[in-house]
Amino acid sequence: MADLRINLAGIQSPNPFWLASAPPTNSGYQVQRAFEAGWGGAVWKTLGDPILNVSSRFAALSFNGQRVAGFNNIELISDRPLDVNLKEIYETKKKFPNHAIIASLMVEPKQEKWHEIVKRVEDVGVDGLELNFGCPHGMAERGMGAASGQVPALVEKQTYWVKEVAKTPVIVKLTPNITDITATAEAACNGGADAISLINTINSLMGVDLDTWNTIPHVAGKGAHGGYCGPAVKPIALNMVAECARHPNVNVPISGIGGISNWKDAVEFMLMGATGVQVCTAAMHHGFRIVEDMIEGLSNYLDSKGIVSVSDIVGKSVPKYSDWGDLDLNYNIVARINTDVCINCNKCHIACEDTSHQCIDMLTDANGKSYLKVREEDCVGCNLCSIVCPVDGAIDMIEVPRELPPMTWNERQAALNGSLTCNVDVTN
Repeated sequence: MADLRINLAGIQSPNPFWLASAPPTNSGYQVQRAFEAGWGGAVWKTLGDPILNVSSRFAALSFNGQRVAGFNNIELISDRPLDVNLKEIYETKKKFPNHAIIASLMVEPKQEKWHEIVKRVEDVGVDGLELNFGCPHGMAERGMGAASGQVPALVEKQTYWVKEVAKTPVIVKLTPNITDITATAEAACNGGADAISLINTINSLMGVDLDTWNTIPHVAGKGAHGGYCGPAVKPIALNMVAECARHPNVNVPISGIGGISNWKDAVEFMLMGATGVQVCTAAMHHGFRIVEDMIEGLSNYLDSKGIVSVSDIVGKSVPKYSDWGDLDLNYNIVARINTDVCINCNKCHIACEDTSHQCIDMLTDANGKSYLKVREEDCVGCNLCSIVCPVDGAIDMIEVPRELPPMTWNERQAALNGSLTCNVDVTN
């Protein structure tokens, strides 16, 4: 069996699956149950000054029969006393010495505040610290969370303050509610971060009740924006992880977060640069034992590929991720319909005719039977027909033999500007 152990900036873990800082890691009881189920680590629910949470704080988006496709919350950091949390962290680490326990922290942007909480938390034996610069609601209105995480200078300064006293690795958790996440990732690195984690939740309003006109959720008739997570945010998170992984000045390990629901999601994040992953919504939806399938699935996948260690897949897809201007304009694929599999639902024809390039014809054979055929000379290879097709194998996307050599938009522009002397066809 493949070795699933990871080392994230010096934090050892028996497998790459950690619980994210959230309701599932609110107490020692929960974290210990998680470790018993097989989770390799847990980021304790964010610690800081005492707060009050509201009642009615979660909401979910269900889509096309899938429940909790997206999840929204307006819950804040831990509302339990710091001393109680520290006692339970100590007890949990003593009981599970080989599992990773990371303390998520959030305080006012003051040097003395950071120094105080770091020292207190490290005294109980945590394996690392995660600085919560991402919470988009409640705490941000108090100058913490995303309010700090959206300002690179504050990210760098507060990370530096923590590193002045920290004896364990420091992970900086980034907010996605920003134009360019690599700006704050670079700031974290400049402040001395040992690793970064991303993404935190996305600003969101889950919905409005059409009968009462209240927001969903609401608190006594009033609502507020919350943080969005769950499977729906995975593409956003994966992109941001990839952008950080390929950035030349972000040279620290990454803990990937955002919509990870199974082992396949985890592999994707690791291929795009994450050393390990953190999970929240899937655990809230299905319980802690989902990690059993994650571990088994990942192990079987690595074995099938002949890969000895999970660390060997980290970042393998990053070189394949680039800018649009570096893509080959002369690469072509076309759709091809397999008539023996097609059920003639006509969804591909409708989609192509109404919203794409009108290249799928409805024809009739010699026996009077209707069938669909792609005019390949007019197909642009957009993939839409294969996306809307409800039958696996009914439509294949086929690579067209090359007529022209590879050419990117950047090369084309350079040739048009006369800066290239090589023979590049720019008329296509």
